[in-house]
Amino acid sequence: MEGGNSPNLQLQQLPLATAAVSVQPHTDSFSYKENLIGALLAIFGHLVISIALNLQKYSHIRLAGSKDPRAYFKTKTWWCGLFLLVLGELGVFSSYAFAPLSLIVPLSAVSVIASAIIGIIFIKEKWKPKDFLRRYVLSFVGCGLAIVGTYLLITFGPNSHEKMTGENITRHLVSWPFLLYMLVEIIVFCLLLYFYKEKNANYIVVILLLVALLGSMTVVTVKAVAGMIVVSIQGNLQLDYPIFYIMLVCMIATAIFQATFLAQASQLYDSSQIASIGYILSTTAAITAGATFYLDFTGEDVLHICMFALGCLIAFLGVFLITRNRKKSVPFEPYISMDAMPGMQNMHDKGIAVQPDLKASFSYGALENNDNMPEIYTPATLPIVQEQHGSKRVSAPPYRVLEHSKKD
Repeated sequence: MEGGNSPNLQLQQLPLATAAVSVQPHTDSFSYKENLIGALLAIFGHLVISIALNLQKYSHIRLAGSKDPRAYFKTKTWWCGLFLLVLGELGVFSSYAFAPLSLIVPLSAVSVIASAIIGIIFIKEKWKPKDFLRRYVLSFVGCGLAIVGTYLLITFGPNSHEKMTGENITRHLVSWPFLLYMLVEIIVFCLLLYFYKEKNANYIVVILLLVALLGSMTVVTVKAVAGMIVVSIQGNLQLDYPIFYIMLVCMIATAIFQATFLAQASQLYDSSQIASIGYILSTTAAITAGATFYLDFTGEDVLHICMFALGCLIAFLGVFLITRNRKKSVPFEPYISMDAMPGMQNMHDKGIAVQPDLKASFSYGALENNDNMPEIYTPATLPIVQEQHGSKRVSAPPYRVLEHSKKD
């Protein structure tokens, strides 16, 4: 009896084994297809964002001298830029649902490449070919390196895929590698914040490290939210899990604080430095977060990891060369109207002649620091004049202009 039943038992176990094999989430070809879809969505999103920002900047420049501070709301160019900006952000947001986090984050170099190309194409000045190449040789080399790095990132990027369900995200959230990473990140963030706030360490690396640490949490939560939305659209509803709303709140909060630190950095440092250093630090922190939370590089061989790291380094170098060629825009204005300066008292308010005293030295019609200005722009000082206002009985304070030498 036992010998006769054994073949039946073996036959009954075969369907179970095949069913276990069929439960595998993705095949290799489908995984690479998802990588390609996510990479194309990210590239498309960053290109559209770069075009949108340049359109809005063009609209602001055209209306710079307008009396209405909100005149750009009435232009089609600004609204077209806003529409393209939303479209690009949606493209980048949806790309996180298809490809691994460590593959999507470095592709933000596409926006730097696009901005450099748009700036060269729409340049207003005319240059000779030799001068043009000499001026923009770093931009050309940087664009080439960034494109090569992007190709390596897409080709050798991680190929780990799993459905962003509530159970999977919760399991990753309480895993010991991510908890250890979060502990280290919180300690480093608190130390940097202490030196920045209490010790006035306003170094660009300190501020952008704060941005990078917040950004790593932003992209982790963005991938979770985008993935759960895509899974819900496919028919498996995930919006009733509490982890979805926890990730959504964390995404919004970290994005707001990240924008706050970026605004503070833009007030202290040049935008080209922020773009290059911020890209390197944010990409490194985001790849580390993706490797610990989503285990992006699990199962990858050493060759693919090394080539992916090489692609990141080449992209870093390309972005650095592109942003290094940008010159700081130094606004020059040899004349300032007194009535256009907010808070400055008029010279003849209420019938009394007033000469404002600004740091005990003031020259009418010139900037405060004019030591390096050519002699043609050096303003002439007004002579000292005594003026009387009102009736003969009441004397008003005299109108006086302080004279100073060029050394002062």
